Amino acid sequence: MKVQVQSVNFKVDQKLVDFIQKRMDKLDQYYDRIVDGEVYLKVDNNHTRENKIVEVRVNVPGNDLMVKKECTSFEEATDLAADALRRQLERHKAKVRGV
Repeated sequence: MKVQVQSVNFKVDQKLVDFIQKRMDKLDQYYDRIVDGEVYLKVDNNHTRENKIVEVRVNVPGNDLMVKKECTSFEEATDLAADALRRQLERHKAKVRGV
């Protein structure tokens, strides 16, 4: 899956981009008609530890699936977002098949 990573107000490390790409590529196992994905990385300026925000939008034919997760690290938020997207993709796949 082609994933576009955008960071807001900071420069993203290539290692993080590779990690996100690897996690998003695993979603192809659950639904093979994914068109592309967009990932937005943001740092919230509040004083809590959980200030890293990951928003993921996945384009599938007929729909856009979106998840927003906030954690202490971008890797953890990406993992949680990928799991939530996996569940949404399985639900969408069942709905399309009429099960």
